[in-house]
Amino acid sequence: MSCPIENTNQQLKEKEQTKSSFWEKYGELVAALTSGFLILIAWILSQFSISEMVTIALYISAFVIGGFAKAKEGIEETIKNKEPNVELLMIFAAIGSGLIGYWAEGAILIFIFSLSGALETYTMNKSHKEIASLMNLQPQEALKITADGESVVPVESLQVGDLVLVKPGERIPTDGKINKGTSNLDEAAITGESIPVSKQVGDEVFTGTVNLRSSIVVEVTKESSDSLFQKIIDLVQNAQSEKSPSQQFIERFEGKYVKVVLVAVLLMMFLPHYLLGWSWNDTIYRAMVLLVVASPCALVASIMPATLSAISNGAKRGVLFKGGVHIESLGHLNCIAFDKTGTLTKGKPEVTDIVVRPDLDKKTFLTIVASVEKHSTHPLAQAIVTYAKQQPNTSFIEIDHMEDVSGWGVKATVEKKEWKIGKKAFVGDEATETFENGIAIQLAEEGKTTVFVQDEKGIAGVLALQDTIRQEAIDALALLRHYGIRTVMITGDSEKTAQAIAKEAGVDEYFAECLPQDKVTIIKQLKEKYETVAMVGDGINDAPALATATTGVAMGEGTDVALETADIVLMKNDLSKIAYAIKLSRKMNKIVKQNIIFSLTVIMLLISANFLQAVNLPLGVIGHEGSTILVILNGLRLLREQN
Repeated sequence: MSCPIENTNQQLKEKEQTKSSFWEKYGELVAALTSGFLILIAWILSQFSISEMVTIALYISAFVIGGFAKAKEGIEETIKNKEPNVELLMIFAAIGSGLIGYWAEGAILIFIFSLSGALETYTMNKSHKEIASLMNLQPQEALKITADGESVVPVESLQVGDLVLVKPGERIPTDGKINKGTSNLDEAAITGESIPVSKQVGDEVFTGTVNLRSSIVVEVTKESSDSLFQKIIDLVQNAQSEKSPSQQFIERFEGKYVKVVLVAVLLMMFLPHYLLGWSWNDTIYRAMVLLVVASPCALVASIMPATLSAISNGAKRGVLFKGGVHIESLGHLNCIAFDKTGTLTKGKPEVTDIVVRPDLDKKTFLTIVASVEKHSTHPLAQAIVTYAKQQPNTSFIEIDHMEDVSGWGVKATVEKKEWKIGKKAFVGDEATETFENGIAIQLAEEGKTTVFVQDEKGIAGVLALQDTIRQEAIDALALLRHYGIRTVMITGDSEKTAQAIAKEAGVDEYFAECLPQDKVTIIKQLKEKYETVAMVGDGINDAPALATATTGVAMGEGTDVALETADIVLMKNDLSKIAYAIKLSRKMNKIVKQNIIFSLTVIMLLISANFLQAVNLPLGVIGHEGSTILVILNGLRLLREQN
């Protein structure tokens, strides 16, 4: 039985957390609206000739309530960075307006500035929404199976080797492998793929994915802190904190620009009076307007919201950027190099052609060959068996004897007849070259691997296998060419195989018979020729080339190694995500450029209008803060999927 005091303490703690969360989310907005309300009351009272001291007191209250957060932020940042910032400019402008008698204008400045700050905080939180939603997908408890039965335990307490029961509709609480049962899992949280994946005993499962069909028992293979899901969260959080080169430049520029503005304002407070004959009141007033309109708030907000929105957009769709620098550079690529196996192709050989002697039945031939190869562990043998299983009404027969001839093939006895399956030299070079009018030579020229079958009468048939190209790879390469990006394939395959694959895939250029160290040399050559080059690989044996390229892209299929290796990770082996990432990057760079041009134009127009005495303080505030809000909202467009 739980203690009532403990329950009360827990309730108080939850209320305190809710209260804290509310003020973190809406505190700035509440302060801004309160400031606006006080300004409204002060203005209404002034219409009824109420004491000026009362209205000034209300305006000062609006100053304090609306400006406290920004003033504190500005002072702390100035002390920390030893550089003045835009927050200080706004506070100085508001105080200066009040000192020369423009209390209403100063209060309105604080109100709009605090309101735009609240909206900026809201929009920044909006851009973090994807990582927050990811974290919410991580279960906090698991149903652990013990010798005494089942018990609910915190996920953090699970150890490698523990068994947990996951019922239909529940999320997988830990990285592991299925120990018992079969089911379909929704892995959208990891790969971005909405189609459920069939899982059986021995298959890997990941934290945060959803068990859809039936109960399964999962054996824990990693502690919660080392799970793939947690690594994805850490990666995206780090990416959101890493600034792009453009953002770093703007922040360095801000400090110097603010100093220039402060000097210009000081000069503005005196020179127009002596040089242009302005009154002291007009001179100081125009100096305060200059302090507002020359502030680079919109310029500072031009990049970061757009970058965070793009990173969040990619994370939602299984494209993980390790920082703003990588998403920015991706849009400037001139060339992309692809590893062949597992990237452009499926990474597994498949039977493409079967040619048999005229006196043999093709189905019988395949049955015999598959029955023999079923006992071999060679990748080509397994591919033949897989192909046979996919054919209708396929059955396997018992073989009498089989002998594995290492490096050449296999010998077998089937229904008292001798069969040989393997390389052409194993069954006779001359016989293979003349079989069916030299079909083997034609298949080899197409880049296919041939497996020959011999019975007591001679060559019985030939099977051709090839690592087939992904259809999405062909589509993606076509789209990349449309973007004006040169595509290159790098492979360790023979010249003929590489040529055939390159032609089918539609790459602009290929390099064959490459060792891992050769890939690095090729990437260096491509960088000299095209300057910005991306390398796309599987994140394991392509690591040196990925590190050498301007941008390394790992086709990870959700692997830990891919997360550690590349600058950008595709959580699903889908090259269409590359094209999407490039489109997203280009869109981001375009929006950033729009924001910078727009914000600088507004600043110049407002400064010019101020010198011509064509803009007053409230209008200057609206123009300045309105432009800031617009560039933030423009950046938030990247949260939507790019068509």
